Amino acid sequence: MKKVLIVRTSAIGDIVFASPFAKALKETYPDAHVSWLVDKGNEALLADSPYVDECIVIPATEWKSLWKQGHKLKALGEARAFGKQLKARHFDIAIDLQGLLKSGIFAWMSAAPQRIGLGSREGSQWLMNRVIPREGEPDRISSEYLFLAEQLGLDHENFIPALSVNESSEKQALEKLARHNLQPGQYAVFAAFTTRPQKHWFADAWQTLAPMIKEQTGLTPVLLGGPADEKAAQEIRSGAPDIINLVGQTRLAEAVAIIRHAGALIGVDTGLTHMGIAFGIPTIAIFGSTCPYTRTERQNARVIWLGLDCSPCRRKPTCHGKFDCLRNITPERIMAELTQVLKNTP
Repeated sequence: MKKVLIVRTSAIGDIVFASPFAKALKETYPDAHVSWLVDKGNEALLADSPYVDECIVIPATEWKSLWKQGHKLKALGEARAFGKQLKARHFDIAIDLQGLLKSGIFAWMSAAPQRIGLGSREGSQWLMNRVIPREGEPDRISSEYLFLAEQLGLDHENFIPALSVNESSEKQALEKLARHNLQPGQYAVFAAFTTRPQKHWFADAWQTLAPMIKEQTGLTPVLLGGPADEKAAQEIRSGAPDIINLVGQTRLAEAVAIIRHAGALIGVDTGLTHMGIAFGIPTIAIFGSTCPYTRTERQNARVIWLGLDCSPCRRKPTCHGKFDCLRNITPERIMAELTQVLKNTP
């Protein structure tokens, strides 16, 4: 493996899960040039990794914009030109970690003579030379990527998500924290937001937890999230004035840096929560309608999942909005678990 293309374009949490695969590649083939293909914006997760030599950003938003504006031929032309650029890099192997038609097409466009897909479906399996099923221990974090590394004979010791921090973004993030009189280690990140309501803990639960965190650990709660989460963040903040609300005020790279320096992290099943585990931050993950893993492989990170008969329901809840799988996880339970993980942190 001289030139390797990894294809895992999104989403944030899945890229975090897949991050140790690049490490396994580099430790097995230290002279290999590893490129990672990502959607625009997600390169912040990998650009400073010692195991990724370059991030190749897909300008899909520009293509979509051209298409919507009626410039369809130009959009198709730019997509074709991007494919030619991939082919011109002469990759020896392309590894599609996403396994969808979109990602499979990009692996195929690279013209790498060897194309390996992980659980390829939607027709992408026909674009691969080899497809490896998504297997492994489902309760372990990053299990499917670990299984792939094993099947490819890669060095997979200590296969745990790991991220790096951009120095410039780190400086900007710490400056934002300093404006709120916060220094590294003095705050607890609340990663309260994700894509689906059945994955959300309740606003009143966060409001109850916030003063408990402050009183029992001395850590100041800090809310992180994107612009789409601002309204929900304001609702939480309205009942918990001690929370520092940075939702919509940080780029992804800055959010990564803030998590890196947190004293603790409590979050739902979302990419920011998985970052806490990647950085070895004391982390409590709250799962309800989903259960991607229960084994974090970290002594100072725990998953709370009640395992109700109806859970995980994923995208098809049957509880008519009650979400007992989350409502029955109390702030008191969170504090008890957090106390333990803090004790297990060096």
